[in-house]
Amino acid sequence: MRSQLALIKIKTYTCYILFNKLKFLDMKDVSNVQSSAVVVELGMGQLLSKGFVWGLKNFLSLLGASLLWMLTIWIPYVNVGTTIALFSLPVEMSKGKAVNPLAIFDGRYRKNMGEFFLWAGLYNMILGPAYVFAIIPGLILSYSYSMSLYILLDKELSPSEALSQSNKITHGYKWSLFAAKVISFLPFPLFLVIPEIGPYLFSLYYILYFPFYLGLEAYSYAQLSKRLS
Repeated sequence: MRSQLALIKIKTYTCYILFNKLKFLDMKDVSNVQSSAVVVELGMGQLLSKGFVWGLKNFLSLLGASLLWMLTIWIPYVNVGTTIALFSLPVEMSKGKAVNPLAIFDGRYRKNMGEFFLWAGLYNMILGPAYVFAIIPGLILSYSYSMSLYILLDKELSPSEALSQSNKITHGYKWSLFAAKVISFLPFPLFLVIPEIGPYLFSLYYILYFPFYLGLEAYSYAQLSKRLS
C-alpha cells in the first residue's frame, strides 16, 4: 500500500512539473498567435464540463460503438475499418450528427486505410524519437498533433498536411488539452489503491471513460477546427 501511494505521489509531482512547463509554453504560444488566428475559448474546466455533457448526450451510442470496437479489434482487416470509424465519431459529433454504433462496420471507412497507415507512420516517426530523447518534447508534440487524425478524416487532406494543420490549431491550447486529459484519467490510479473493490471500480470506470473521452475529443475538435486555415 505504501509503495502504491508513493508511486501516486511521484506521478502527481511529475504531472505538476509537466503542467507548469506546458502552461508556460502555451502562454507564450497564445501571445504569438492571437493576432494572426481565430481565438477560441477552450479552458480546462470548459473542456471537462462540455466533454462530459457531449459524452453523456450520446452515452449509449458511444458505449455501444466502443464495445463493438473492442470485440473486433482482434479481427484482421475488419479492425482497421472499425478503428477508423471509431476515431471518426468525434468528427461526426462535432458537426452535431447523431451517433449510430453500428456505423463502425460501414465499409466506407476502409477507403481511408492507406491514408490512415501513412498518418500513423508519420505520427509515430515524429513522436518516437521525441519520447526517446526527452519526455517533455514528446508530450508537447503529441498534443500538437492530437487533432491531426480528425482533420485527416474530416477534411481529406494529406497526412502531412493534417499534421501541419493540427500543429497550427492547437498552438496556445496544448496546456488545456493536457490538463483535461490528466484530470479525467486521475481516478484510474486512485481506484487501484482501494482494497477489494478497487479493481472493480477501475474496470467500471474504464468502460464508462470511453464515451466521456470521445465526447471530450469531439468538443475539442469542434472548437479547434474553427481555426483551420
